[in-house]
Amino acid sequence: METTNNAQEKFCQSCGMPLTSDEVLGTELNGGRNGEYCVYCYKDGAFTSDSTMEEMIELCLQYGGDSGVFADKDQARKMMQEWFPTLKRWKSA
Repeated sequence: METTNNAQEKFCQSCGMPLTSDEVLGTELNGGRNGEYCVYCYKDGAFTSDSTMEEMIELCLQYGGDSGVFADKDQARKMMQEWFPTLKRWKSA
């Protein structure tokens, strides 16, 4: 059985947002696009905030916790607490 192309789907390595188009990619200082982070987390070659991983999770819950993907915010928080440590920005945190 062949797998779907979900493995090719890219996510922001800070907040987990799907990187679905160039418009949502972060930017480098020279104006180029960064393929690892979204524009909300990474702009002009730097992170847009010095938040901790827990602060990022709370911010994501504020903006995306009611998306309908999760039964409730507690379930969303639990999933993010398990997933975020695997993202590049938080691996060494």
